[in-house]
Amino acid sequence: MNAATRYVAPTGLDPVMNRIFNWLPKLGISVAGSRLLAVRGRKSGEWRTTMVNLLVDETGTSYLVAPRGHTQWVRNLRVAGEGELRLGRKAQPFSATEVADADKVPVLRLYLEKWGWEVGRFFDGVTKDASDAELAAIAPGFPVFRIA
Repeated sequence: MNAATRYVAPTGLDPVMNRIFNWLPKLGISVAGSRLLAVRGRKSGEWRTTMVNLLVDETGTSYLVAPRGHTQWVRNLRVAGEGELRLGRKAQPFSATEVADADKVPVLRLYLEKWGWEVGRFFDGVTKDASDAELAAIAPGFPVFRIA
């Protein structure tokens, strides 16, 4: 699979589980930092939502990582450049900057440290203990956005 177009579609029970887990942030429940990401559709202009894991590093910088690859929310965020992170009735507007592949290694490692138990299946055996070279090799297939 080409890393620049890598996308892992939901299979089996994923669509059902996604619907259930998308309700939690709507109800104000965050599971390990989860939020409901809202981004305007690049063609429709309508709000599109999906649950994401908000990653905050030791410096307080926030990131969104796409473990399934170049998803619709990634494509929409690239065009919109901004969105909202929602939890219950609270909506935090943000602007997004895509992180260059060369700068993703520490972010991907931290993401796997925090959520490897949940998203590890999308990383094809690469874990938080992988070498920098291994993480750099997969970086193009995992879009990362710095949010402010």
